Amino acid sequence: MEITDKLVAYVAELAHLKLDDAQKRQAADDLARMIGYVDKLSELDTDGVEPMSHAFPVTNVFREDEVRESMAREQVLANAPAVKDGCFLVPKTVE
Repeated sequence: MEITDKLVAYVAELAHLKLDDAQKRQAADDLARMIGYVDKLSELDTDGVEPMSHAFPVTNVFREDEVRESMAREQVLANAPAVKDGCFLVPKTVE
């Protein structure tokens, strides 16, 4: 992939960077090195290798959703710092 001044300017704009000429040359060199490094991955033989999203097996550790009885209102409000008319009383946040 060719790193052009136009590409460097576009990437700098996406990153909201203002680069002078020396910084643009350095950015072009850096981009070329990064792309060259990633291109090395295409040299690997990946035949028979299954794609994966994580290096380690990941399983869902959440329990299944199941309908249960809810807690009694008195039990829920027992530790509330303030209660009014059977509801949590919170400080006013909007004037």
